[in-house]
Amino acid sequence: MPRTTTFANISARAFGLNAAAAIEYMVATGGTITTDGDFKVHTFTGSSTFTVTQLGDDGTVEYLIIGGGGGGASRGGGGGGAGGYKTAANLSVTETGYSITIGGGGTGNSNSNDVTGGAGGTSVGFGFTVYGDGAGGQNAGVDGGSGGGGSRAGNAGGNADAGSVGNSGGAGAGSGTGRRSGGGGGAGTAGASATGSANGNGGNGLASSISGSSVTRSGGGGGGSYDTGYTPGSGGSGGGGASVANGGDNGTANTGGGGGGGSGTSGTSGTAGSGVVIIRYQFQ
Repeated sequence: MPRTTTFANISARAFGLNAAAAIEYMVATGGTITTDGDFKVHTFTGSSTFTVTQLGDDGTVEYLIIGGGGGGASRGGGGGGAGGYKTAANLSVTETGYSITIGGGGTGNSNSNDVTGGAGGTSVGFGFTVYGDGAGGQNAGVDGGSGGGGSRAGNAGGNADAGSVGNSGGAGAGSGTGRRSGGGGGAGTAGASATGSANGNGGNGLASSISGSSVTRSGGGGGGSYDTGYTPGSGGSGGGGASVANGGDNGTANTGGGGGGGSGTSGTSGTAGSGVVIIRYQFQ
């Protein structure tokens, strides 16, 4: 008996119905959504919720969480430390809402007195807590995501928190009319200590391409000198603020960059950059 070719046989071969089922991709909401090729990127610059409405076959995301940087100290104080830096790929998620918190940048100071910088705020995503803190010191630098720079008379820089990537701040040096401060630590390198002729530079941050192009974040702030004649500390790559004549620059928003220490007897120190959370996954 001759073999019968049915319409169903033809359709299956023509449309590949015998092949593996089509891939189902993740669908989610929250933050500012952009695309990078086959990937969606959710960027959170303010506290909100990342909601997975369709898990997809893969069910994983890549994330970057950065805490708020520490503010610089006034009147020749240390540079602010960068916010903590935490990133990983292939994090398994479920169909639910994930609360996202963005840490604010620590404040600088315009006070003519010796004032330590403000602490950076904590960022949270997927249950991970990434600290800010890391203020530049008028004595020792403050511990945080990265440590703040220490001020004159050999005060030590602050230490980095163990829960994320960060580095210590640099130490201050000198007394009398030669008072100099250390730079705040960055996610990539430690803040530099003051030398005989210069204040410490802020530590460099780390680069990430999670958003589609390489961006460096979490740089430390430069240290400032109370007395004239010393080179101000530069800000670390990744949003760290520099110390400048009679002041300190602000860290860059949404990088976790530390604020610059204020130079001069009435130098205003820099406010730090706020944190950020970025999430990436394949959508097609």
